[in-house]
Amino acid sequence: MMTKINVLAPPATRRALNSNLFLRWLFALGYVLSAGQSQAESRAPAPQQTFEEKRVSQRYLNNPAIEAFISDLVTRHHFEPSALRTLFAQVKYSTLSVKLEQRTLAPSPRDWHTHQSRFLTAERISAGARFWRTHEATLRRAHQEFGVPPEIIVGIIGVETFYGRNMGNHCVLDVLTTLAFDYPTKPNQLQRMALFRQNLEDFLLWTRAAGLDPTRVLGSYDGGIGLAQFMPSSIRQYAIDYDGDQKVDLYTSAADAIGSIANYLHQHGWESGRPVIWKIASDNGSLGIAQAAADGKIEPRRPLGHLLKAGLLLNETFNTEAELSTLVNIIDLPNVKQPTEYKLGLRNFTVILKYNRSFFYALSVYQLGQQVKQCLQMSEKKEV
Repeated sequence: MMTKINVLAPPATRRALNSNLFLRWLFALGYVLSAGQSQAESRAPAPQQTFEEKRVSQRYLNNPAIEAFISDLVTRHHFEPSALRTLFAQVKYSTLSVKLEQRTLAPSPRDWHTHQSRFLTAERISAGARFWRTHEATLRRAHQEFGVPPEIIVGIIGVETFYGRNMGNHCVLDVLTTLAFDYPTKPNQLQRMALFRQNLEDFLLWTRAAGLDPTRVLGSYDGGIGLAQFMPSSIRQYAIDYDGDQKVDLYTSAADAIGSIANYLHQHGWESGRPVIWKIASDNGSLGIAQAAADGKIEPRRPLGHLLKAGLLLNETFNTEAELSTLVNIIDLPNVKQPTEYKLGLRNFTVILKYNRSFFYALSVYQLGQQVKQCLQMSEKKEV
């Protein structure tokens, strides 16, 4: 999956890599798996559509935009220009990545129940329970150190990769280069190109530091890597060595994936011991208020007290007086054949949205984690 050959290092460094002494020194220092998880737009963890992948060779050979990018990397990060030119001459344009990004140009109707059914399956819940049991000590440690409960971490890994089953088999270098320089025409094209260009830069910095061959790193169709599907920019900012082996490995180390996800959520403001969502009552008045207040924004902006004063009722039991100033957000969940559902999202729901800016995604993570937790609890009761 990842070959440790630093093709981007200067010649003297590449010669040193061949020495056993240097390799022992590199192993002792360890390496950090790369880049920061600022998911600027929602990513589909497992697209249902199937496209044939066609990879076009030499599209980026003698490319003016690539040349400017290389010059910038040489100036700011001291890459060897000939090594980068050789590398980009091998990059292939990924038609699959472009097609999957183009899906949003003609999106199908949003259907929460269809989306939910993809992730809340008995098979995925059972796999989550096995993952939890296997890594219970690590999940407990992450909860103690970062405040993030096991069910949230288990939910994220389950939605992202089905607990390692679907980590992607796309060449990350091809994907990131394609989306950084040939992103499809869309209203947010420039923003997305800038995002992928930053991730491409961080990918090259990471592989250089880690001694990896960038042409051998595999991931998702948009560059997500490993169990946690971190984008390269997130690996450099948030990925951590959590199994104590002096390196970060998001592919085969579940401990590193668990610790990195917990660290990511913690640094984005996870509130330990606080709820993720509150359920709205099903009466017509409450649903009407929720419908009027739903604006698609991801940040909680309305104090709970304002909504309660307007007549919103909750299907929850807690001291509402103590929560009147708590900021909440209306989560709308459209369905094709049934009425739209609504829930109240709190700060922790927004933190999950930092991982992927989609209400469907964040609620799938939450609900999968809850289902896995309940599965374990039921199993424990049967054993007693």
